[in-house]
Amino acid sequence: MNVSALEWGITLGVTIAILLVDILVIARRPHEPSTRETSLALSFYIGLAILFGFFVWWRHGQDRGIEFFAGWLTEYSLSIDNLFIFIIIMASFGVPRKYQQEALLVGIILALVFRGIFIAMGAAAIENLSWVFYVFGAFLVYTAAKLAFGGDDEDDAENAVVRFARRRFRMSDEWHGLTLVVREGGKRAVTPMALVIVALGTTDVMFALDSIPAIFGLTREPYLVFTANVFALMGLRQLYFLIGGLLQRLVFLSYGLALLLFFIGVKLVLEALHENELPFINGGEPVPVPSIPTLVSLGVIIAILAVTAVVSLWYSARHATSDASRTDG
Repeated sequence: MNVSALEWGITLGVTIAILLVDILVIARRPHEPSTRETSLALSFYIGLAILFGFFVWWRHGQDRGIEFFAGWLTEYSLSIDNLFIFIIIMASFGVPRKYQQEALLVGIILALVFRGIFIAMGAAAIENLSWVFYVFGAFLVYTAAKLAFGGDDEDDAENAVVRFARRRFRMSDEWHGLTLVVREGGKRAVTPMALVIVALGTTDVMFALDSIPAIFGLTREPYLVFTANVFALMGLRQLYFLIGGLLQRLVFLSYGLALLLFFIGVKLVLEALHENELPFINGGEPVPVPSIPTLVSLGVIIAILAVTAVVSLWYSARHATSDASRTDG
């Protein structure tokens, strides 16, 4: 895939411009967005992502277009799971609703920066170390097992970095929007928003460890990996306000995502075997294993997400009805 410097420049320029508009609008009037506002913004971002996918299809060919859509859907689904953690962080720190947009926007900017770094590192590793796909595949299978069978400490918003900041710095109890440091009694104090941003930032690093190997299992093109992440993150703030309550009804989301990560992990291992250079596996020669086409991967991703959503909503509705019947009885 030959992506020109101009194409990269336009992509980065548009991304930065959209973020700047968001920053200026939110900074001027901190507020809790209405359902109409979030719906329109989310529709805009999803529509923009679909148009971009068809642009990639037209500009770089069908295979690259399919890779983008598969990567975007995967990153979006993983981002939805991340919303649970955002909700926990906001609740743990008692962030006022009118300031939550600001906190989320900063978190998304940090996520873009961290993921950009991880994408560059991942692309360099894949270019020079073919066996890294074994590592990525094994890590995704491990992550899938952890999601399916528990063992996460995701309910703890007070991670080690936040606890260190609490011990090291003088803290303020007052909220001052995005102001991170204030003067109280003639001394500098760190605001609660600073801790929220630290929590979001350090959590974003952990998110990237899952999502970047996953998308490299669908495409090796850094441009597609980056843009899929950009479009998945851009609508995340609106999604937080729009479906916060709906998330509680997606009771099987972790199982669906576990299956998704397991599938991509297996795909990565198969690709690693197909291009094997490790001397202790088949004498350093490629192993004749089947490969999974990207179009098949896209179909599997859509099927997993659709079945997970339908079964979760059906199960939640059924139990809500049963609970209501028992209450009436």
